[in-house]
Order: sequence, then C-alpha cells, then structure tokens
Amino acid sequence: MGCCSKESLIRVIAFRPPGFHHRCVHLHPLIARLPLVERSAIGQLCELRSYARNETILASNECTRSFYCVESGLVRVVAQGRDGAQEDTEVTTDFIRRHDFYLGGSLSEPQYLAAHRLIAVLPSTIYLVPVPVIRALCERHHGIALELLGAEAARMNVLRRQIRRISSLSSEEMVGRVLHKMTQIAPAGHEAYDKRVTQGVIASHAGVSREVVNRTMREMERRGVLLRDSQGVHVPQDFAGTDFGLPPSAP
Repeated sequence: MGCCSKESLIRVIAFRPPGFHHRCVHLHPLIARLPLVERSAIGQLCELRSYARNETILASNECTRSFYCVESGLVRVVAQGRDGAQEDTEVTTDFIRRHDFYLGGSLSEPQYLAAHRLIAVLPSTIYLVPVPVIRALCERHHGIALELLGAEAARMNVLRRQIRRISSLSSEEMVGRVLHKMTQIAPAGHEAYDKRVTQGVIASHAGVSREVVNRTMREMERRGVLLRDSQGVHVPQDFAGTDFGLPPSAP
C-alpha cells in the first residue's frame, strides 16, 4: 500500500474515475459526513485487512505508515512490561472497537514507530489509511482535526481513570469493573460479553494475574452474579455498583 501527498489526494478527490467502486464509504463517522466523492476517493487509498482472533496487527517498534480504523471486531492496545518476553507482563491500556481508531504517532510525518502492540481480541477487519491522507483531510476539514483531537483527549482521560482505579481498588473490584466494561465493548446479547474474550485479556486490563481473574469469576458464579452459557458471559448491568458498593463505571 502506497502513501500519497496532500496534492495527490486532492487530485483523486477532484476526479471520480468511471466504474469506481465505493469502498470505505462508511469508514468512520467523521469521514461519513464528507461528500460521497471524497469518501470514495479515500476508499481508493485505503487497504482493508482481516485478522484472526489473537493475531498481532501491529508489533511494538514496527514502522508503519497507517492510521488504523476498526470496521468490525475488537482490538486491544498493549504496552509491554519490563520482562518483555513474558506474556503476563503485557498491559492492555486501551480497547479499539468498531469505528474507533489508532494512530500511535504524529501526523507531521508519513510514517512512525509504533509504541504499542495491536492485537485482535476478536476476529476483526481494519481499514489501514495512509497517514498523509488523514493529514490532508485534517488540513482541508478543520472539524475533523478537532474531533480527532477530542477523541484522543477522551482516550487519555479514560486511561488516567483506569490507572487510578488499579491503584485504589482491590483486585476483585478491578476484575468486576473490567467484566462490566466487556459487556459494553464486546457485547453478546443482553448484559453479556463475547465468551471468546479470554481471562488473560481481562487480567491484562485489570492489572492482575489470570489466576486472580479465574478465582474471582468462579466466586461470582457461586454467588449467582455471573452466568456462562452458549451466548456469552452474563454480568448484570448494575453489577459494578451493587455487588461492590461502587458507582457504575463510565463507558
């Protein structure tokens, strides 16, 4: 997949070739508001890739030229711990769901060195958009630039809240918070999350070991506040507040 300059993007947007196929028309809510010809031109410059569950999408320290926009599935953003070779030292700092995006570098350069690892939690399809395309869009449509900045600021606020929770809540409380979050970002029916989300993923986001997650979930099942079936893992909507005496976590 090649990159393009601002000028080449503008040329493509200004000319719609015959028999053009409209890929990426609904790439992201921000871009969906652009004129159809412009969205179609962006689609010509993108690459759609599919990833299996647990497949690495982007390795840490890998050089990339892409802005990653999730079309379907769920992706986690992973920071490697000190003992880089050990899986248990991975920390999931964020999740990217449908219509969310990942840009791990500045838009000022056409490529960047990834500071995190991206891994598909569930089977996922992702649009890889060349960084210069996003930069050109931000220059042409200042509203897009402001909304992207706002989304990044909101993501940082969520990360800060997660760090505070890890430092102030017990391990069992943190597991409960993450289970409740899974029902929002990987839903599988009413008040349930996709059973393919592993205990290892939950542990890496809660800041605890898989053994703690396993023990906590078994205890929750014993108390009747967690149920597993063919549809998924069911956690009551008000579980995070009523079971631990805490206010429900923010989405």
